[in-house]
Amino acid sequence: MDDAYALYRSGADLLERGDHHAATLPLTRARDLEPESRMVREALGRALFGAHRFRDAAAEFEAVVAGEPTNDYAQFCLGRALQRCGRHAEARPPLTMATLLRPDRQDYRVYRDRTIAALGDDA
Repeated sequence: MDDAYALYRSGADLLERGDHHAATLPLTRARDLEPESRMVREALGRALFGAHRFRDAAAEFEAVVAGEPTNDYAQFCLGRALQRCGRHAEARPPLTMATLLRPDRQDYRVYRDRTIAALGDDA
């Protein structure tokens, strides 16, 4: 099963069932075959985040944001992954961008505000 799309579908199915750890395997293989695919990298980032591999998740979301800076969801996920790594100063810009892109999303504002609070006087 070396077809990138088949690997993606397999990983996406596992992700939908909540098996984040298992989903990382086919999605990593799909990413290796198609490193420019933001769809694959976003799914892999979600799987890695769900598997509590936050540093690796941040790297995948950074790749998505680099190619599509107006992707509010990828900006949000990048910020959340950085938060979970304790990197609040780095999390603030993508969380702020996500909030600016989608001001209707209360959850984006909540996590942005948590990062600002975590920074305290450094904000």
